[in-house]
Amino acid sequence: MASAVEKGKKVAAYRAVDENITAEHKVIGIGSGSTVVYAVERILQRKELQHIVYIPTSFQSRLLITEGGLTLGSIEQFPEIDVTIDGADEVDPQLNAIKGGGACQFQEMVVAKAAKKFVMIADYRKKSKSLGTEWVKGVPIEVVPLAYKVVMHALNNLLSVKPQFTKLRMAVQKAGPVVTDNGNFVIDAHFGPIADPHKLGQEIKLLTGVLEVGLFCRMAEIAYFGEEDGSVDIWKRQ
Repeated sequence: MASAVEKGKKVAAYRAVDENITAEHKVIGIGSGSTVVYAVERILQRKELQHIVYIPTSFQSRLLITEGGLTLGSIEQFPEIDVTIDGADEVDPQLNAIKGGGACQFQEMVVAKAAKKFVMIADYRKKSKSLGTEWVKGVPIEVVPLAYKVVMHALNNLLSVKPQFTKLRMAVQKAGPVVTDNGNFVIDAHFGPIADPHKLGQEIKLLTGVLEVGLFCRMAEIAYFGEEDGSVDIWKRQ
């Protein structure tokens, strides 16, 4: 029997697909994470969406697209996307988000930025009054491997906000660090409640060796949250 969390993910994903993807669309971005599985499930149920080209943000979403028999495309072929649907690790009322818990933040950022409309889906646990309060594993930062120690030193010494901790993300069933789909490392930096996520994201992005930062600010137009009772809470960017 599915848990309340899984039911929440499913209803949020289904509604996001139904309200944001139509047969008139030509190119759709597919994000990463457990909630996105339900988005693809819903797409497969709707036959009028089978002709659309789908752009993945990770190896996981590539498999969802190909195993579902959908048309796989690449961002190189289709630099302009109609709608991108993706999950999130934490979302604030302004629809700023922390993403990258699954170590896909660079490709997620590229596909999100290429979209005319960016839609987020999550369960109720991901709602937050301030980023850094519910998701306490840290802001994911994708870095070039040879520069990870330089970046960690800069994070601890050069930012306007000092992190509570920085750590290189280590793999669970593999010796050594997590390696992204792009062959990079991930540093998780926890800052506690983040007063200005956009400013912090810009500061981190400027550090030499940083490829991408898991702070998605001023990007999403709408977010769908599946609640414990099976309803969907919708937040729109003001």
